[in-house]
Amino acid sequence: MNSDMGGVPAWEVIGVIDTEGDCAEWAFPAEPGAVRTARQAVRGQLRRWGLDNLADLAALLVSELVTNALRHATGPIGVRLVRPSGLGAVLLVEVSDPLPDPPRERAARLEDESGRGLHLVASSSRRWGTRPGVSGKTVWFELAVPE
Repeated sequence: MNSDMGGVPAWEVIGVIDTEGDCAEWAFPAEPGAVRTARQAVRGQLRRWGLDNLADLAALLVSELVTNALRHATGPIGVRLVRPSGLGAVLLVEVSDPLPDPPRERAARLEDESGRGLHLVASSSRRWGTRPGVSGKTVWFELAVPE
């Protein structure tokens, strides 16, 4: 297991798959600390890639999606960052969990304590969506990389 994850202790992350090149991927246990740890991992990787200008927004949106996964799923939560070579200046971010049901965007009322995460993802990203997996689903979004 890789222990150099930009300040993220290796014991807090399970199944680090790859943090080199154009793809970084982690699997976090479905525990409350996963949100903070995922945020740190995303910020650290984007800093290493020289994409500091996307770090805060990407970390915020990942935290929203990991929080949603924690509320509804019991298995590990995957986070993946990809800089696709064929798509130009785009960062693809994916959050996966073992629950097959796709999330639903809803309009939160002023007094609601939750329900704004997917709206935030939709309004802050270039595109977003969901896709089913072998077990579970992946929610993804794209951020434009400023040139």
